[in-house]
Amino acid sequence: MARVRFIRRVATLVRTGIVAGVVVAALLYPLVALGGLGIKTGASELAGDLGRLRTAPLSQVSRVYAADGSTLITQFYEEYRIPVELETVSPHMQHAIIAAEDVRFFEHNGVDARGIARAFVANQRAGGVSQGASTITMQYVRMSLRDSADSPEEVFAAVEQTPTRKLREMRLAIDLEKEVSKQEILERYLNAAYFGHRAYGIYAAAEVYFSKTPAELTIGESALLAGLVQAPSAYDPATRDRTAAHDRRNYVIDRMVASGFVTPEVATEAQAAPIQLNLHEPPNDCVDVPGAVNHWGFFCDLFKTWWMTRPEYGANAMERLDLLRRGGLTVVTTLDPKAQAAAYAQVASRERIGSAFALGTVAVEPGTGNVRAMAVNRVYSLDQAGNGRHTDPKRARLGVRGNYPATVNPLLGGGNLPGYQAGSTFKLFTMLAAIERGMPLSTAINSPHRYHSRWKTEWNSPARCNGQYWCPSNASASMAGRHTMWSGFGKSVNTFFVQLEERVGPEAAVRMAERLGLTWHTDIDRLQASPAKARTWGAFTLGVADTSPLEMAGAYATLAADGKYCSPLPVASVTAPGGVTVNADGKPYAPGPNCVQAIAPEVARGGLDAARCVTGYNAAGGACGGGTAPAVYKIVGRPVAGKTGTTDDNRAIWFIGITPGLTAAGFIADPDNPFHTVAPDDRVKPKEAIAYTLRDALAGAPVLGFAPPPAHVVGASKPSRAR
Repeated sequence: MARVRFIRRVATLVRTGIVAGVVVAALLYPLVALGGLGIKTGASELAGDLGRLRTAPLSQVSRVYAADGSTLITQFYEEYRIPVELETVSPHMQHAIIAAEDVRFFEHNGVDARGIARAFVANQRAGGVSQGASTITMQYVRMSLRDSADSPEEVFAAVEQTPTRKLREMRLAIDLEKEVSKQEILERYLNAAYFGHRAYGIYAAAEVYFSKTPAELTIGESALLAGLVQAPSAYDPATRDRTAAHDRRNYVIDRMVASGFVTPEVATEAQAAPIQLNLHEPPNDCVDVPGAVNHWGFFCDLFKTWWMTRPEYGANAMERLDLLRRGGLTVVTTLDPKAQAAAYAQVASRERIGSAFALGTVAVEPGTGNVRAMAVNRVYSLDQAGNGRHTDPKRARLGVRGNYPATVNPLLGGGNLPGYQAGSTFKLFTMLAAIERGMPLSTAINSPHRYHSRWKTEWNSPARCNGQYWCPSNASASMAGRHTMWSGFGKSVNTFFVQLEERVGPEAAVRMAERLGLTWHTDIDRLQASPAKARTWGAFTLGVADTSPLEMAGAYATLAADGKYCSPLPVASVTAPGGVTVNADGKPYAPGPNCVQAIAPEVARGGLDAARCVTGYNAAGGACGGGTAPAVYKIVGRPVAGKTGTTDDNRAIWFIGITPGLTAAGFIADPDNPFHTVAPDDRVKPKEAIAYTLRDALAGAPVLGFAPPPAHVVGASKPSRAR
């Protein structure tokens, strides 16, 4: 009977000219359809997809945590939204939104016929839109159709102001309420609604405006938020003039009184109170890591770059970014806050943040590739207004600022920068290739101060002699003499390794580097590493190719992992809402370590034994005769191996330290100007930074030793011993 009375009332309005004919159709459609009167005209246009409403995705915040699973690094979002259950929302908020938007919410079936009639009469008399007629259910339908749209056309169809769209909303609202409870619809609505200031959903609104949870909202705060849904900009309380926000809040409180949700006495007190905000701007993306740990930004950037290349997360970069910003993922990374703090403390205390020289370290876990720390003496920021002059004179003359102290450039690897020449750290690849070819560590070679190599060079350099031949020399004349791999590596004897490379072939060293994760970042390096050129790339063993601390840490970690190379990995796990750990294709959201047995265990143990000579830890299988970083073992206080590296003219200084639990690579160089020479007093900084980082990061961890190489790798009568 109620439907019949309503139809008669609308007919009266039509006869008196109050309601236009097109509006009549909008008013009558749901009632006539439910009454079985068989309206068929335009049925295809009015059809809706209820299944889409059931599965309509809510754009949600993805949170990125450190390895402990609780330390938040940052968040990624397009719409700041964190869905919550209705029981965690203050009853005041539930009452306020009902009073403001749909006072008969618990009485109608999705479409409020009484409200529609009232709204259209009021609007006709006002000569415009003065009242709305959409119920909470209809509003939710509209939001869901918009958010689940697959094309701009579908978005437009979901929000266009036409009778057809309104009728579709009504139909879907009625159908939805047949399947979903009022409480669930209210919960969905509160999680979907936009409250302004990039706050989507009630959790975000409570946090952004009041720094509270939804459960803590008072009557006044609830009324303020409920009043925003209609027009967030018009009623924005975060402006200087809060008159509109104040009036709207008090209007909602009046509606709460009229609906019986609060008493007049309580309402009067709430309306008299001033608006008090505690605004909070949630972090978004890597530039918003917490200020106290701004240095996490460089690791965050590595994570984001890695994410954008993974096919598990989308067919292209845009799809992957969309998933990260909208998927509501929980990402647990490999960043160890303790190791990160240790690494940053060392670089920041040894090279000032405002220095043109970058002092940086990367720490990787052997056997997994998990990146535990990335630190450099820079501020991770897009704001370079206060940066110093560019150290390249040509760019400085053009007024270009340098990338210090603020930058977001991937100075430590994982991005599109070529990196830095790594000097003698590349000798490892030659040594491993030689051991693999059957040459023992005891292989002895007479190594003069300067050596006339068999290779011709195509460029002029101090190492050029006898026309076009390459004739490298040692750092000191005192290094000349007969050396084995232990002493040659420990003292970093150039002429020993050039001759060793001649025996094994430069291409074998190049391919060894590739097996241990090195890639070629410049056109000249790619050309030199090509099959046609690699066999004559004699200078390779002295580290003339560009690389990054990330790549070198991964390569050297292979030794501590018994020859297993693991690609540097910034992610431990990725979980979708509801605890889902696989994507729609059934592939894991977070791939595990990507490891291969790059070299045989005995080859790795041989290389590691020689690397012990560098740090003062001494080899298990032979005599070292000294090393280039003898203080490292004393600082670290546990088994440690490593390698120093210095480029021509001291443009870049390196040190890589290896322990069974952590491998760390460090450097100092000017990223803006590769010809900027490192001062003599600064050349010990990478060694010190790495040594103290390893000491502090591993404090409290079990002390583990290295496995010694077998006799045929040692190649000497002296027995190997574990240590």
